[in-house]
Amino acid sequence: QVQLVESGGGLVQAGGSLKLSCAVSGRTFGRNTMGWFRQSPGKEREFVSRILWNNVITYYADFAKGRFTISRDNDKNTLYLEMNSLKPEDTAVYYCAATDLWGMGSDTPIGFKYWGQGTQVTVSS
Repeated sequence: QVQLVESGGGLVQAGGSLKLSCAVSGRTFGRNTMGWFRQSPGKEREFVSRILWNNVITYYADFAKGRFTISRDNDKNTLYLEMNSLKPEDTAVYYCAATDLWGMGSDTPIGFKYWGQGTQVTVSS
């Protein structure tokens, strides 16, 4: 069983930065693809970024390219999302997600098996 706990959300002004963390329990962290999604009120959960279990290949949504960076520390069982140049439209609950063993994940929530409870990010204008 894999459990995920996000942290690092908060209120930031437009143009500011935040770094989200996701602490992962379970002995398979290095063998799971990890991802970040976000959801705003009234909208579907949308893909932000994912990093494969090989810790080499990453994918980003178009809105995240050049502003967000996903990374993972397999020794600390932690996933990160560094967000720069934040915009009000980035306001959402951000969720950490994990695939099953050796999963590739996808750009849709269905590609992930395990989810955290989410952390709120609010960007003021």
